[in-house]
Amino acid sequence: MSDNLQNRGGQDRKRIDVHQDYELRDWAKKFGATPEQIKQAVQAVGTRADDVEMHLKGGRGAAGSERASSSGSDGKAAHKAD
Repeated sequence: MSDNLQNRGGQDRKRIDVHQDYELRDWAKKFGATPEQIKQAVQAVGTRADDVEMHLKGGRGAAGSERASSSGSDGKAAHKAD
């Protein structure tokens, strides 16, 4: 689905559309990366800008891996029994 250029709300600003040259250029400048690195990061972790930034900084290998490691299999925080 193409980017809605009329939608300038929160969600649209938090996602990276690699099919829009101006977005690639702007995100690459913001993250100090090349447009190709942005494309590779989006392919690896998805379109969320914060996930792409963490991936580029070497903090996340796959989308949500950091979040998943702090929760149990049911999505609730894991607690040790005393």
